[in-house]
Amino acid sequence: MTSFSPTDLRTRRRHLRRQRGVKSLQTVWRVLVVGGFAGGMFWVTTLPDWVIRRPEQVEIEGNELLSPQSVRSLLGISYPQSLLRLHPDALAQHLESQGPIASATVRRQLFPPSLTVDVRERHPVAIAYLTDSKSPQPKSTDDRRPSFGSAAGLLDAQGVWIPLDSYQDLSPGTTLPQLKVKGDPQWYSPKWTQVYQALRDSPVAVEEIDWQDRSNLILKTNLGLVYCGADSHRLPQQLQVLDRMRRLPEKLDPQRIAYLDLRNPDAPYVQMKATAPTSPDRSQTSSETPNEPDL
Repeated sequence: MTSFSPTDLRTRRRHLRRQRGVKSLQTVWRVLVVGGFAGGMFWVTTLPDWVIRRPEQVEIEGNELLSPQSVRSLLGISYPQSLLRLHPDALAQHLESQGPIASATVRRQLFPPSLTVDVRERHPVAIAYLTDSKSPQPKSTDDRRPSFGSAAGLLDAQGVWIPLDSYQDLSPGTTLPQLKVKGDPQWYSPKWTQVYQALRDSPVAVEEIDWQDRSNLILKTNLGLVYCGADSHRLPQQLQVLDRMRRLPEKLDPQRIAYLDLRNPDAPYVQMKATAPTSPDRSQTSSETPNEPDL
């Protein structure tokens, strides 16, 4: 058994008291540091100079169609707002979830306090009208798709649906597309990119795409209605045939043409409107079927 002298015991007690004192000081120091840091952060976040008070402190870049006010409204920021409480990545993701914005980058600036938002917009190419299809509708699994009865919307070249009210405040000189599309976007969306590409590459002016009858795509053109059938893969060939028929109004009265049938582009024909019979044995409907339009 080890024995200690009175001197050793006094020395050991002093050493233990010194250790306890050092630990107490360390604890107090930690509390002061943490409290000071928390207080400093609170003070920093409430600094009046680091607060966005007006929408004008949010600078918008890259917008071509939407006005700066429209992009600011999509951010959903309430004013005044501490700049340090705004998270750029979260704001960018929120913008990209909106129909008109394809991608966004948000940057904070402390001096002077401001936000810079750089956006890449979706460019609408057609106005879409929701109408009941004449064929059974598949059950939708995409909650973001519009439902029947809702207001008309817009489509970009990839078929992304954009709410029409997103473009209520357009940049000066900007207009909405003239091309109209009718039908169920949930059904024709997989076909849209291919069809729009064919229309864009064709010299034929198309005013309207009617997909209400899924068995027959109908185009409204300057030559009248054009029946294209259900196979959209043949549309480029059908548009080529239609382009060769551009002089048709010189040979036939456009008012008498019911539609141009290009469901078989190798054998196109013109369906004429019914005419009032002048004698009992005269047919009420006539048609002209050119083997190869010489137009």
